[in-house]
Amino acid sequence: MEVTVLGAGSWGTALGRTLGGKGFGVRMWDIDAPLLAAMTAQHENARYLPGIALPPTLRGEPDLTAALDGADLVVLAVPSHAMRRVCAQIAGQLHEGMLLCSVTKGIEIDTLMTMSEVVEDVLPASLHPRLAVLSGPSFAVEVAQEQPTAVTVAARESVVAEAVQRAFHTAYLRPYVTDDVVGVEIGGCAKNVIAIATGAADGLGYDNNTRAATITRGLAEITRLAVARGANPLTLSGLAGVGDLVLTCSSTRSRNYRVGFGLGRRRRLEDIQAELGQVAEGVLNARSVRDLAHRLGVDMPITELVYGLLYEGITIEDIAAFYANRPLRSESEDHHRR
Repeated sequence: MEVTVLGAGSWGTALGRTLGGKGFGVRMWDIDAPLLAAMTAQHENARYLPGIALPPTLRGEPDLTAALDGADLVVLAVPSHAMRRVCAQIAGQLHEGMLLCSVTKGIEIDTLMTMSEVVEDVLPASLHPRLAVLSGPSFAVEVAQEQPTAVTVAARESVVAEAVQRAFHTAYLRPYVTDDVVGVEIGGCAKNVIAIATGAADGLGYDNNTRAATITRGLAEITRLAVARGANPLTLSGLAGVGDLVLTCSSTRSRNYRVGFGLGRRRRLEDIQAELGQVAEGVLNARSVRDLAHRLGVDMPITELVYGLLYEGITIEDIAAFYANRPLRSESEDHHRR
């Protein structure tokens, strides 16, 4: 199999390494041509995955047309804000026999589309049945270190989901399949926002009780949003829901958690992001998830809190007031109720 990975960040590189390790020919494309050249020459992505050896079957290719030539599988690993632009660039270079797999977690700010919807909005309709998404609890560095990891591959066509499942399956990476594309994508995106809230609470000095409450109630609001978009609520109890949420809210390897933790320590967002050196998708997701919740009439109080913290100038002390002043209600609330 010939594979093209678009986006040479940590996640794209880790998945490219996995596919290259199976003997597939992997061409990595990115707008950062010097990074691609260094990856090819040194067999390492020293910026995003330092110290991790890349297989000789993987090489950087700065020319987008050359990168896509002859590809059987195209992995879309660009940041969410770049997905539409990159898809527009490749739309005329794809053929109907290709498999497409989006591994980016996000909701487009202007349109409130998930990443698969953005892809389908740009690419020809003949390619839509060949599209899958991959999500789930997976830090890039741990996949690159070949630590046992389980993820979810979602596609409307079972034959496509199973083909992508087989492509990514290794002794350490186990993909499960589902047809609930929207549930997988909403879970993978909205958990980033809850991770910022969890990190902020930890940064303020709260401990395990508060973290557990934030994760659990965060899952409740993510499920409400996903169900309002037509998802199966059971999807959110699986890898792409609670699995990804717990991982992202419980480790300093999570960029979104670290953003929240820094805010909890009263650091400026700009300084935190500069220190990370990579995109923390939850900063963008807080806006798009909150706007989608408003459009659908879904109550997402933790998301509202994070949005206010990032964009409306509320103070970190308001987090304490949030936990103290939430109205009492039943835990078995309806998924759609405000």
